[in-house]
Amino acid sequence: MVLPGTLWFLIFCYLPMFGTIIAFKDFKIHRDGFFASVFNSKWVGLENFKFLFSTEDAYIITRNTILYNLALISLGLILAVGIAITLNELVNKRMAKAYQTAMFMPYFLSWVIISFFTFSFLSVDKGILNQVIVYFGGDPVSWYGDTRFWPYILIFMGIWKSIGYSSVVYLAAIAGIDKSYYEAAMIDGASKWQQIKFITLPLLKPLMVTLTILAIGGIFRSDFGLFYQIPRDSGVLYSVTNVIDTYIYRSMSTTGNIGMSTAAGLYQSIVGFIMVLVTNSIVKKISKENAIF
Repeated sequence: MVLPGTLWFLIFCYLPMFGTIIAFKDFKIHRDGFFASVFNSKWVGLENFKFLFSTEDAYIITRNTILYNLALISLGLILAVGIAITLNELVNKRMAKAYQTAMFMPYFLSWVIISFFTFSFLSVDKGILNQVIVYFGGDPVSWYGDTRFWPYILIFMGIWKSIGYSSVVYLAAIAGIDKSYYEAAMIDGASKWQQIKFITLPLLKPLMVTLTILAIGGIFRSDFGLFYQIPRDSGVLYSVTNVIDTYIYRSMSTTGNIGMSTAAGLYQSIVGFIMVLVTNSIVKKISKENAIF
């Protein structure tokens, strides 16, 4: 039973690691194929990394990637747990399932489709928001030409799409909690908030910690569709929408510099790996201290 999963990881995760050598070469395509291209390309050491970090782009994409992911992880965690608890507390279970299904639907939509929905709201001339603003006597806003709004738009869209799936995970965990805990708390006169505070949240804590560690491990990997499709690749917005993934894609598609793109991807993976180790060690330390007290 383990063999298919092991083969999948070997073929798609470990075997491609050989390609990271391109980050240290001036990659040139050879007529004899990929391996010949790798072996015959000139070794340049850290030159690709120097070129990446010598530009202002390195700071911008790193800042945007980290800050957006921190906002999405923290707000997503709070809202997902809150929605899951709210759905669990609804008396009318049919309505709870209807709400759950409605929130789950955006998860199945592609960012391409969502980008057109977003454009129908934010279009300068025919967008719904601008029509409402003009109706009340205001001036239309050039949403795709003003960077002030996009951090909020991207965070909102990212949470809107993923919150349904995240809340279902926590809702399933809540459903697995032994009901006798709540019955004992009710006998002792605990209020609903006290039941949530002293029973639900502590029992959800291991799952919350695990999912947060996994999310922090991917903090240097952004949702490409969110940051590329929603802003419609507007060059004016690059300062607030460009992240490592979109930067790598644009480097590949415009400059064709495979070496620098691979260097950016390797930098992304190494820092993500370090973040997982650091976060995991912090959680273990906190858990040990709590166990002592």
